[in-house]
Amino acid sequence: MVPKQTNSPAVSLVVPCYNVEKYISECLDSAVNQTLQDIEIICVNDGSTDGTLAILESYAASDSRVKIISKPNGGYGETMNRGIDAALGEYVGFLESDDYIALDTLEVLYRTAKDLGDLDFVKSDFYRFLTLPNGEKEIWRDDIDATGEYYGKVLNPQDDCRLFDLQMMTWTGIYRKDFLDAHSIRHHESPGASYQDNGFWFQTFAWGERISVVHKPFYYYRQDNENSSINQNNKVYAMFEEYGWIQNKLSRRFDEKPELLGIFHYKKTHNLNFIMWLLAPRFRSEFLERYAQEYRAAEAAHEINWELFWPHEEKDLRLIMSDPGAFEKEMEKREQESAFLASAKEKGLLALLFAHIKIDGPMPTLKMAVKKIFG
Repeated sequence: MVPKQTNSPAVSLVVPCYNVEKYISECLDSAVNQTLQDIEIICVNDGSTDGTLAILESYAASDSRVKIISKPNGGYGETMNRGIDAALGEYVGFLESDDYIALDTLEVLYRTAKDLGDLDFVKSDFYRFLTLPNGEKEIWRDDIDATGEYYGKVLNPQDDCRLFDLQMMTWTGIYRKDFLDAHSIRHHESPGASYQDNGFWFQTFAWGERISVVHKPFYYYRQDNENSSINQNNKVYAMFEEYGWIQNKLSRRFDEKPELLGIFHYKKTHNLNFIMWLLAPRFRSEFLERYAQEYRAAEAAHEINWELFWPHEEKDLRLIMSDPGAFEKEMEKREQESAFLASAKEKGLLALLFAHIKIDGPMPTLKMAVKKIFG
């Protein structure tokens, strides 16, 4: 018997879909079989040209909780916003159409949000996975809180800036719909762009006052979809546009809480650095020059809070700002050292030890070895 959805379900699950006929069935199977049955599943078809829409229609025909919004291709941000706008649930969650979730995901997250007093949002740990040539899955766990100190508590990002160090994933949680609406929290709508979940994530933390994190993974995040943004070198410049949009969107919030602007610039460096190391070498010079220009301007406007940076982070950023060409050479050096260490590792521990001595020096290598052995 197919579960019936109420007029105001507990959770609306938004599933953005674009040419995912290869993955969508596994995704939707995990959604329709959730132990929390009072849900709606909003599949937003972003102009797919393969068999995605037909698969969606087959699920909708057999389960009234599956709703389809089909529209011309408008990009990820516009697709997500259409789903959020249509959501009738008390909470809203996201499920990428090439991923899937454990069957108790929504029940645990929703119950946590309610038991702790109608939280603004609640997040959890997650899994990464890829499918091997033999069809088996390789799965590994990622904890959203590297420190382990925040799990199971009611937290306020306005009082503790360290909460902005939680992993920047939007789909590991659910968000109270009236919280999103009250602060106009939506995605950046820019066709062809990427990383538009960055803006949504930062808005939720810039406004959230009662949140929690669950120390259990539910979400399975695919790593082997060649169409994913993380695998597309031609979209690397989109990160600058995304953070420009965030700064404009939250300009009034930054005026109200100036400390958020320093956090914004700190988080921006993390994501620019992520992109920087993905870049093909021929794109680095232009990328680093823009990086330098934007942070020189931020420094001149006294917007950077250097106290947030670790010493090595500050050292790298100051070099980028002062001499992007020199940092490009530093990148080449680090890549060569990394390749040298990887080659030495294949030859055995002794070769790896001598490689570290050559790169790091005898005493740092000795300290590293002692720490590795004795903890």
